[in-house]
Amino acid sequence: MSCESDPYIFTTDTLPTDLRFLPPLANGLLGWKVYNNIMHMGGVYNGEGGRCHRADVPCPLAVKVESEEAAQHSYSLDTHTGIFTHTLTSASVTVSQSLYSHRYYSNLMVMEVLLVRQVTSEEPITVKLVSSFTPQSKDIVFESGPDYKGGRHIQGKTNSAEFPGGSCPTVHLIWTPVPSTLTLLPEQSQSRWGFVLVVANSLDTAEAGFDEGLDLMATGNLRPSHEKAWKELWLQSKVEATGSESLGKALIGCMFYLLSAFPSIHDTSSSFGGVSPGGLSNGGDGQDYWGHVFWDQDIWMYPGIALFYPKLARSVLQYRVGTIDGAKDNAQKQGYKGIKFPWESAVSGREVCPEDIYGQQEIHINGDVTLAFQHYLYLTEDLSMFTQGQGSEVIYGVADYWVSRVTWNPDDHMYHLTGVMPPDEYYYNVNNSVYTNTVAKFSLQFAVELAALLQHPAPKEWQEVAKHLKIPFDQETQYHPEFDGYIKGHPVKQADTVMLGYPLGLPMTPEVRRNDLEAYEPVTDPQGPAMTWGMFAIGWLELGEAEKAHKLLEKCFKNIQGPFQVWSESSDGSGAVNFLTGMGGFLQAVLFGYTGFRVQKECLAFSPLLPNDISELCIRGVNYLGSQMDWLLRKEEVCIILREQAGNAKSYDLQVVLKASGTKLPLTPGQPVTFPREPGYICKLAETPSCWPF
Repeated sequence: MSCESDPYIFTTDTLPTDLRFLPPLANGLLGWKVYNNIMHMGGVYNGEGGRCHRADVPCPLAVKVESEEAAQHSYSLDTHTGIFTHTLTSASVTVSQSLYSHRYYSNLMVMEVLLVRQVTSEEPITVKLVSSFTPQSKDIVFESGPDYKGGRHIQGKTNSAEFPGGSCPTVHLIWTPVPSTLTLLPEQSQSRWGFVLVVANSLDTAEAGFDEGLDLMATGNLRPSHEKAWKELWLQSKVEATGSESLGKALIGCMFYLLSAFPSIHDTSSSFGGVSPGGLSNGGDGQDYWGHVFWDQDIWMYPGIALFYPKLARSVLQYRVGTIDGAKDNAQKQGYKGIKFPWESAVSGREVCPEDIYGQQEIHINGDVTLAFQHYLYLTEDLSMFTQGQGSEVIYGVADYWVSRVTWNPDDHMYHLTGVMPPDEYYYNVNNSVYTNTVAKFSLQFAVELAALLQHPAPKEWQEVAKHLKIPFDQETQYHPEFDGYIKGHPVKQADTVMLGYPLGLPMTPEVRRNDLEAYEPVTDPQGPAMTWGMFAIGWLELGEAEKAHKLLEKCFKNIQGPFQVWSESSDGSGAVNFLTGMGGFLQAVLFGYTGFRVQKECLAFSPLLPNDISELCIRGVNYLGSQMDWLLRKEEVCIILREQAGNAKSYDLQVVLKASGTKLPLTPGQPVTFPREPGYICKLAETPSCWPF
């Protein structure tokens, strides 16, 4: 298949003039923007507290290929394989430079150069390798170590720890030296060179990784093992739209970059450092939110990945579990009980936001984290995450925080959350943010539910506060004010109150849902962050207005910067790059909007609705209760195929229930089930009324 006809290959003859939009190459541990002389490693930060940022690591693969002859240039990012290739074609030679962050061996980055003679000649052909690499960093003091098996070696520690008394991570680099030229000898019709870079936290790991890289090169398995790992990932998920080329390409880019931010599905190290808004390729000092982890990970990026990859979903939860001690420290410093997740997190879980007000007031982060854990349990029924995995400590700790954080108001006999900042950061020090209070209420209710499931005695205050926590609502105009005292029509930065319907799932009438959307859509900042319009789109899809939703979703295309489908935070190209948060919101609008998927305790509900521009939506690999399903949505019908299960896979007998008629359709592995589109369906266990068969 040619690049021109393959939507998974992004090709151009010219690189973007704004170097921020060069394609990022990442694998969950290492992240790099092609040609940049710095890269980053997950979990490696420099600076204390609010000065903490991803430490710049010099990249020895910051190399451009040049030719003395006049040549044509082509650049492509193949998202099938995660390989970026620069092809240089002259009269005498074709040069292909390929770059990739290894998808399976996450400590490895690779550059390959292939020279192919175009015409028979007895002359040697030489090309230049122009490097911008210097073995220095403003964040790490590097020292040269002895060469290792022909590889150069530098090592160093970050300058300062995240908190007083904390450790400074060590970084080792071992790489194949890159010469200044490569020559194709007269008798050679073609030749290939391979260069590997290993980045690790210890010398042993670095040397073992370099050994692995050399062995893979020697056996010809370096690139195939990388491509195999990407192929395996793509076999487990696919989101493709027929009818809208721009939507189809955007979906591919979103899935590719989001998956690049997560570890290998074979990774068992539990050392994942979380997902920041700009991913691993970005986040140095003063840019792209310093590489910190926000609610963006748990609310915006996580749901679209969790729908396909339970292991990757669990890695997000494990990241939060790993920060429990820091979160306890945050709560104590605020004078409250339990745990308080930081608004901006690095490794320890202590607050590293440069401005105190966000860490003090944007407390909805606690409920956002809980929602991810709840979503995971409903999708997988994996109780081990809550027993051996300490997930219950997160849920109970958050519940204790809410109970100590609320105040009782004798005037309305309700609990209030005062002095907070809502997701809409244009406002601060407000009382009873409707989003914050709702997510707090639901996380308290989930704590009670989980405690019953695990036979853990739940403090009666959890249920009491949940029952009487104020959820602002204007009876006269039948809409939800953003907070106490919000004046209808005042500007809003981003999706806030409209998120009550999705992802929070607060019960409300269609009239109220419509009123909320109509109140906030016209006053939302058009230059606000990219994920916002996806939430409005989902709201309108819930109300059956597919065309209106599609127009809102099309606003996101302004945030996609060509030619490599890199997202900017704002539509004018400003803000964080590569904005994974926006991609997550966009992806959710398709995965949970056009399908109507809702992950619930009793079932996976769905209610498809496609706009006129989309004739088919194919979603492959939805993973529910250990069973994988492929869905094909058309205008008038839905087709589901339950995949054959591996011998040791956890699986249940599933069925689809058509809500309107009550018809039950058993799902048999390998056999497609097609049925007419109705207003709603649920996918559930075939024989038991409850999804808790423990």
